[in-house]
Amino acid sequence: MTADNKIIAELEKAYRTEIAGHLFYIAAADMTADDKGRNVFTHLANEEFDHIRVVSSIAYSVKNGKGWVDFDEALRSGSRIKRDALPIFPDRETLVARLKKNQTGLNAVNIGIESEEAAVDFYSHLLKAARGPVEKVVLTRLLEMEKGHLKMLRWEAESLAKTGFWCGDMEYSVEKEAD
Repeated sequence: MTADNKIIAELEKAYRTEIAGHLFYIAAADMTADDKGRNVFTHLANEEFDHIRVVSSIAYSVKNGKGWVDFDEALRSGSRIKRDALPIFPDRETLVARLKKNQTGLNAVNIGIESEEAAVDFYSHLLKAARGPVEKVVLTRLLEMEKGHLKMLRWEAESLAKTGFWCGDMEYSVEKEAD
């Protein structure tokens, strides 16, 4: 397999994974009664949709022999993709099925954490194999965004688990709760 064919296969995998994540976060937002939680999932769904646009644009460019395009250009050229035209992949159905079994905010967040950890690993692997500067910059940007998603979900998990912290700041005093 040539290097371009390998990266095209990896980008197609990334595309499917980003769609699964996007659709999962939409389902999680729909199933979440808490406004703050719904906003977190909606925000993540929107960012995953941007990733879909970027990854699909880059895959298209590489397939057509034009090489990598930068993130912003890929985002602009990917604007032709419409949310309602996205295919459904089994990964999304698995994630949503897991959520439907236990429709709690904490379960949704934990599923999201697992997905984002996998995305961080995936993009880290791709970044290590990156050949050119544009490829490295785009993959670094995607990786950093996925790390941001992971951090946001971990903060949400802390809040839902009532550890007393949100974004590393104390939300309430545990000692006061005991009084």
